[in-house]
Amino acid sequence: MVVLEVRTTKRCQLLEITDMVTGAIEESGVKNGIAVIYAPHTTAGIVINENADPSVEQDISMKLSKVVDERDPDYRHTEGNSDSHIKASIVGPSQSIIIQNGRPLLGTWQGIFLAEFDGPRPRKVFVKVIEG
Repeated sequence: MVVLEVRTTKRCQLLEITDMVTGAIEESGVKNGIAVIYAPHTTAGIVINENADPSVEQDISMKLSKVVDERDPDYRHTEGNSDSHIKASIVGPSQSIIIQNGRPLLGTWQGIFLAEFDGPRPRKVFVKVIEG
């Protein structure tokens, strides 16, 4: 297993980690199998989506912020980041991706992102590569 360490720079952002995940897969030496990408955080998740147009990342963050309002007066969690927990629950903490010929099997426009909802802060991402 490889532990990726990243630092986010905004409260809500999608930080592309495709190259880091690809490096972890290459480092494993596995040619065909599965990689599990997991964020061990309650206010962050993992997303696979378009990486060619940065407006997609902005649209995802914007829409999640509209659906889950940061300032909802009904929140009971006293830390002030209830929206971050809800967004992370919607997105989910992990993604699995097929490895073929030593590379993640991504579509032409796809990238792998850490979805940050309570930054900026340092984050870890675990990449577990399974041969098969």
